[in-house]
Amino acid sequence: MQTLIDIFANLSFWGAVLRIATPLILGTLGVLLCERAGVLNLGIEGIMVAGAFTGWLTVYGGHSLWAGVAVAALTGALLGLLHAWLTVGLALSQHVSGLGITLLATALSSYASRVSFPKVSTPPTIAPFEPMAGLGIPVLDTQTPLTLLALLLVPLLAYVLNRTPAGLALRMVGENPAAAEGQGVSVAHTRTVAIVAGSALMGVAGSFLTLAAFNAFFFNMANGRGWICVALVVFASWRPGKALVGALLFAIFDALQLRLQQSGDAALPYQVYLMLPYLLSILALIVVARKAAYPQALMKPYRKGER
Repeated sequence: MQTLIDIFANLSFWGAVLRIATPLILGTLGVLLCERAGVLNLGIEGIMVAGAFTGWLTVYGGHSLWAGVAVAALTGALLGLLHAWLTVGLALSQHVSGLGITLLATALSSYASRVSFPKVSTPPTIAPFEPMAGLGIPVLDTQTPLTLLALLLVPLLAYVLNRTPAGLALRMVGENPAAAEGQGVSVAHTRTVAIVAGSALMGVAGSFLTLAAFNAFFFNMANGRGWICVALVVFASWRPGKALVGALLFAIFDALQLRLQQSGDAALPYQVYLMLPYLLSILALIVVARKAAYPQALMKPYRKGER
């Protein structure tokens, strides 16, 4: 018990929580944006890997860190456009399209990395984002600008979804696309924009891994974070504010298991601590998801004029 108290009382622990949560917040907001429009995007894992690689390669090539973030967002947007063409334009299976994009993006990133650095045994490094200073908030002073961006996007997305005509149209398309079409809203256009914008956020989430959390690109660095984001959207009941809570909750579990392993008095095998954040997240998901009100048109292809 004393170990837990010491961990939670340590400011560095909460700094680690925010760092772990940042790509989850960005990725979850991206998935949420797609799903509120009625489209499941399982391509997030591959999009994060592609964003991590292209963003890092841009900076390694001599461009600025923010240029790397922009390229990562563009990479995500292009992969999102492909997903939109397959699922909205051709009305193909959203599951198959998303998984295909994950495989494609991951394989292309791996291939491009090997071609770019064929004889390198250790990944080259860059100078990543430096922590912000002077904000007057101790926890945020240890974070990079991408963390602040992720936190600011939560209320911004909530406002857009709930307080603007564009957000109303997007939610309407995700609930009843036929009714939205009857009101003059283009379902195809709205869904495409939502998928492209959401995928761009996924690309930025990936860029955080190489431009802020680490300073190099290596394989499997997404490490299942994309799938966690998909689950967090359900946990959040498709609401940005609750998505932030879910991402922070998972990050607390993850940071806690790291601290428990480092404490030196761990009574359980380290594998148990590695499973801890996932087990606790599954438990929280089971409790919350039973009452989740999902978008009624989620995963349902829409063809204009059909009933």
